[in-house]
Amino acid sequence: MNISHRQLRAFVTLAQCSSFAEACELLHLSQPALSISIKKMEEAAGGSLFSRSTRRVELSPEGRNFLPVARRLLADWEQAIDDLGRAFSLQQGKLSIAVMPSFAMNQFPEALVVFRQRYPDINITVEDVVMENVIEAVRQGKVDLGITFEPEQLDGVDFLPLFTDRFIAVVAGDSPLARKPELDWQLLAQQPFIAMNRGSWSRATTDRAMADAKVTPRHLSEANQLATIGRMVSLGLGVSVVPALCRGQMESMGIACKPIAQPVIERQVGIFTRKRHGLSKATQADHCKLLFFYSYISEKVERGNVHN
Repeated sequence: MNISHRQLRAFVTLAQCSSFAEACELLHLSQPALSISIKKMEEAAGGSLFSRSTRRVELSPEGRNFLPVARRLLADWEQAIDDLGRAFSLQQGKLSIAVMPSFAMNQFPEALVVFRQRYPDINITVEDVVMENVIEAVRQGKVDLGITFEPEQLDGVDFLPLFTDRFIAVVAGDSPLARKPELDWQLLAQQPFIAMNRGSWSRATTDRAMADAKVTPRHLSEANQLATIGRMVSLGLGVSVVPALCRGQMESMGIACKPIAQPVIERQVGIFTRKRHGLSKATQADHCKLLFFYSYISEKVERGNVHN
């Protein structure tokens, strides 16, 4: 049986549209060309895949059974071509990475220095974007890798954990709270609280912890960037809770960083790659030289140089 990629694509598109006119528009084909493509595929298969009427085109029972297989074959084909392109891209010295801001502004630059020493011929493009956009960029193949917190669902991506981050409370350095060895949610909720904007993963995580602690902040301000939150806290405008990844950045502003009593917020940080079915581990490692970050950062964590 000899069925081409073009014929498979024509079959799947026509099955989705149930109309030759609409399928032709999507495929940029004339109706005779589409009809010939489907006919040749049916001849190769040995039977009809569609039941044709004057108005609509419907799948035959055999066509319905074959449709999910055809979709999977198309997806595998497109992924294989994408992988091939990325392999050549790496050979040409190109690597694109999406990184969440809390990591991009703290541990990531140091890791980049070490990476460049090991792979001096690779040009790296870094996109500093929020967690949700990191995962989506990886899932859509817009970047080779992503580094962010592990989400609740890993649809379409693989996750390689680097370390666990425990969120910390941040207060102004001259605040009475700065003298306490540990802060609890009840005490934090009594202060003006500065949170990340609604809709962000960090905000949802903090809100959930407050709900578990059965507290509601009296005064709530919002900001879009952790750097903005840090500046507001440093000026005594309120307190906040941020990833421990930001400890160095916060302390450089004169902010006191304190552990939080139960419930604690702990999340894994790791490397995301697009899910690749059927590739050997050697191929994946070759495709993704940034796995070097894994060993480097993990070693840093073990030595206590990354706060978590």
